[in-house]
Parts: sequence; structure tokens; C-alpha cells
Amino acid sequence: MPVFCADFDVELVEMDGERDHVHLLINYPPKLAISNLVNSLKGVSSRLLRRDRPDIAQRDYYKGVLWSPSYFAGSCGGAPISIIRQYIEQQETPS
Repeated sequence: MPVFCADFDVELVEMDGERDHVHLLINYPPKLAISNLVNSLKGVSSRLLRRDRPDIAQRDYYKGVLWSPSYFAGSCGGAPISIIRQYIEQQETPS
């Protein structure tokens, strides 16, 4: 993921999640469309998981697809990063 972040000029501030979804706190430039960023993240992470964790591919892929086409993106505007980071850290780490 570090190479992906550098290529897109984004900073992955925090990441965690649960078995069926992930939470990412990302700092990205306003010129970058969030839909392009999310679709690229899904593609790269799917390839990496398929390569590095075939057990996940066997268990969680449905019709060859790991991620659903949907996503939620929200702005954290004036919220303190420490609070958002704490929320993400408290999510259950996927196994």
C-alpha cells in the first residue's frame, strides 16, 4: 500500500475494520476524485489479498469479486484526528 499511496499522493492515516468491511482514514488532495481513489484501492487491495492471502480468496470471494461496488466516504472536516483515529482503532481487526 505505501507505493499506491505515493502514486496517488495520499496519506493512509489509519486503517482497521471487521470481517466484511474496512475503515480508512485517508488524507488526499482535493483534485483527486474520491470514486477513482476508492476503485483503485479496491483493485490494488484485492490483487494483494489474492496473492498474499489465498485463504481469504477461498473464503470471501463471491463470483471472483472481493469488494462490493458500494462504499461510504465522509469528510471529517473539523473533527479532531485523534477522535477519528480512536474510532477506527476500536474496530475489530479482520482475520
